Amino acid sequence: TITGNFANVIHGLNANHLTDQVIQRSKRMILDTLGVGLLGTNTEVCHKVTQYSKIYSSDISSTIWGHLDFRLPPLYAAFVNGVAVHSMDFDDTWHPATHPSGAVLPAVIALSEAFPQKKKTSGLDLLLAFNVGIEVQGRLLHFSSEARNIPKRFHPPTVVGTMGSAAACAKLLALDQMQCKNALAIAASYAGAPLANAATQTKPLHVGNAAKHGLEAACLASQGLQGNKQILDMESGIGAFYTDYNPQTLPTLQSYPWLLDQQDVAIKRFPAHLGTHWVADAASSVRRKLVESNNLLHLDKIEKVILRVPEVKYVNRPSPTSEHEARHSFQFVACSALLDGSVSVQSFTSENIHRPALRELLCKTQLEHPPDNTPSFESLYCEVSVMLQDGNTISNRCDTFYGHWRKPLKKEDLEKKFQSNASSILPAEATEGIIETVYNLEKVEDCSVL
Repeated sequence: TITGNFANVIHGLNANHLTDQVIQRSKRMILDTLGVGLLGTNTEVCHKVTQYSKIYSSDISSTIWGHLDFRLPPLYAAFVNGVAVHSMDFDDTWHPATHPSGAVLPAVIALSEAFPQKKKTSGLDLLLAFNVGIEVQGRLLHFSSEARNIPKRFHPPTVVGTMGSAAACAKLLALDQMQCKNALAIAASYAGAPLANAATQTKPLHVGNAAKHGLEAACLASQGLQGNKQILDMESGIGAFYTDYNPQTLPTLQSYPWLLDQQDVAIKRFPAHLGTHWVADAASSVRRKLVESNNLLHLDKIEKVILRVPEVKYVNRPSPTSEHEARHSFQFVACSALLDGSVSVQSFTSENIHRPALRELLCKTQLEHPPDNTPSFESLYCEVSVMLQDGNTISNRCDTFYGHWRKPLKKEDLEKKFQSNASSILPAEATEGIIETVYNLEKVEDCSVL
């Protein structure tokens, strides 16, 4: 069965299967995810779930990122840290579309801390489990053509992220093949959340729950809890989430080809839906052509702003009123980039969202959906055109933004992002220590130093 095949691969993959490129790319993902997770601990939604989670206590506990004085049972540490990672929509994105790291890294870090002291988890153990979790997500997404487009029904991390978290934790717990099957089956019953909660405080819970539920599924499977042994084979299993689900067996273990070797991830430069990053780059280029020597954009000279983007309903928000709506608004990101020349963490503060100049520009902005602009992170583009009162039009088209897997962030820019994010929570010494630890993770004997 497909499920048996997956269980065999999860159980059989070992550190020797990891390639240099997979190790390097996954380290970048880990560093970025830790940074956005640390920054995310400052957010209102993370404060709320942290307060909620204090009702739980246990002798076995794991770290809440950025808090030396507060620990939780592994499940709830994975939950809170997963929420932090996605609380600002600042975490990595893959193709077919999902946020791969946030569902896996909080779970495996929390689990690694919960092991008895005699069973330390090495950095290589962590890297292997993390990559198994990423791989399972990617393979499941490739079983659906529908998944190659930006989703319309289910938020992908709630489906494949839960399964990836379960696979990663099953690997870290060294479950046998039967237990791996059961972990996947149990996780499938935790999977799925509707996309309607995008652009709300509930959306970050999707990633927190994926991390928590995958960890819980693996722990339950380790206790002998059983589920459907063909969960990946059936339309009523994982197939329930995709109208065109077509599962395939995985490659053999002899020379296993990792999807991360073939397809890098996008690492974001600002905290918003990935689709808006094309808009930001195009709008910033238009602004450079528009501004005069005093670096001010004269709104009275602008008649209309047209954004030619794919039709993605939940990122079409003409007048966002909250930070979460603004992060899911083509219009807001375009207008912010036109006004400021770039988009940053500060762009989504209440003060910036409600400033009169931005509201004025939003009223002049409209979307168009060219038929060739498909809603896929692999192929979409964005064209920003500013029509001026004097009849002139200034336009720019972005086909690949900086940070996309076709144009990855340079090492120094990835580190700057991490340092900027983490320094809001940790002292400089700790921030530099994390960078060094992640870069040498395969040599670390006890990954609890993280």
